[in-house]
Amino acid sequence: MADNNFSLNSVEVQQPPLERFAQFLQSRGKRVTKQRRIIVEQVFSHHDHFDADELMAHLREAIERREVSRPTVYRTLSELTEAGLIRKMTLAGRSVYEHAYGYPRHDHLHCQVCNTLIEFQCEELDRISQTVARQHDFQISSHRMFVTGICANCRKAQKLG
Repeated sequence: MADNNFSLNSVEVQQPPLERFAQFLQSRGKRVTKQRRIIVEQVFSHHDHFDADELMAHLREAIERREVSRPTVYRTLSELTEAGLIRKMTLAGRSVYEHAYGYPRHDHLHCQVCNTLIEFQCEELDRISQTVARQHDFQISSHRMFVTGICANCRKAQKLG
């Protein structure tokens, strides 16, 4: 019988994200400023998909105290993406970010009504991808699958409305 647990496995990394980011910045002649540190700590304080506005809402107090600026948030998101610590996705016309560093390859269910993302991992999909790639002498560098539909909560709300 097949294992029907499609949830992501726990994340194990060799270095904390801030340390890894510091190495990336140093390789480009930059340093971890107080602003960057605050942003990175917030991004990696929990595992959620987020957009820049949601991140800024979490950083609202730091922005109001002028510890973090909006332009630095956008620059740091770009740097974190370039460093391979987060991944940028475009959903319904907006940029959404998720953790990449240390996270296993996974796919998503995307609700086209409320934009909820549900992550899942399926070894069978990996095997199929590898088989098709071998058949075509194709080297896979990555893959991303989004299954789009309507979540249970939105379907219930539509029936009530």
